[in-house]
Amino acid sequence: MKSLLTWKLIDKSLEKKIPVILLYVLESKGSSPGRQGFFMTVNAKGEMEGSIGGGIMEHKFVEMAKERLRVQGGKAQELRRQIHDKSSATNQSGMICSGEQTILLYPVQQKDAGTVKTIIYSLEQNKNGTLILSPPGLQFENNILPKDFEYDFQSEENWSYKERTGYKNKLFIIGGGHCALAFSKLMAGMDFYITLYEEREGLNTVLQNEFAQEVNIVDDYTALSNLIPSGPNQYVVIMTFGYRSDDIALRALLNKQFNYFGVLGSKTKMEKLFAEYRNDGITEELLQRIHTPIGLAINSQTPEEIAVSIAAEIIKVKNTID
Repeated sequence: MKSLLTWKLIDKSLEKKIPVILLYVLESKGSSPGRQGFFMTVNAKGEMEGSIGGGIMEHKFVEMAKERLRVQGGKAQELRRQIHDKSSATNQSGMICSGEQTILLYPVQQKDAGTVKTIIYSLEQNKNGTLILSPPGLQFENNILPKDFEYDFQSEENWSYKERTGYKNKLFIIGGGHCALAFSKLMAGMDFYITLYEEREGLNTVLQNEFAQEVNIVDDYTALSNLIPSGPNQYVVIMTFGYRSDDIALRALLNKQFNYFGVLGSKTKMEKLFAEYRNDGITEELLQRIHTPIGLAINSQTPEEIAVSIAAEIIKVKNTID
């Protein structure tokens, strides 16, 4: 998890008494390059981790943070509104993408050291919690925020930002072959906790898979019905070694509710499988929820290309706002 590196740099800076500033995107609107929840840190030695969106806007804030650390030391936190439009009378970011951002500059204090260590521990344990930023400073709670972000602004002296920390999405990959290995590698760089299920013990591509957070060998894919729960942040991809194992995995999960449910397979194979399901009385409503043929239509050939097409389709679904 990339955010873990950012908090670890803050922790290291505090331990070495190096002044450090946290930059956090509290709100974003329109086409802002740095979305809500993007954050980074800069310390007085010029070390950096994370990102608030890149480009000239990020460069400006990094230089602002460095200057503040050099000249002003522990100046109080500050909210900065950025408008990505050169026609704006105030708060121009230097970008022209037309969005807006509110960015917090927060000089992290020694009193925050314990909270930072608690955040790091929670992330390392793959747990969720709630980060709270507000005028009183930095806080962390173990209870889990129902939604990803919550920002309430009343005034410069009265505002709060809350964010659910840890992995916000869970990806379940059924089958551990070459495509699963390439797919796990690609998705490991995104905000997904990856769990892999496979029936074949000792499979070479499973042994090579260092990208999934969990790898589980099951006796039979029917067990998936008890292992994978429904959920709005759940993504499931079935890519087993054959027609019958796909069928078993599908039947085990058909009545679950996921944000994304896809099966890797040729159009001919899936049409045959769906014909069997219709004969068995499985409703069209259930079948319509399944993405197949899986992935965007980019004529993928290799496991790596197939992984890209599936990842792109999942991102499209994840980022679609109803």
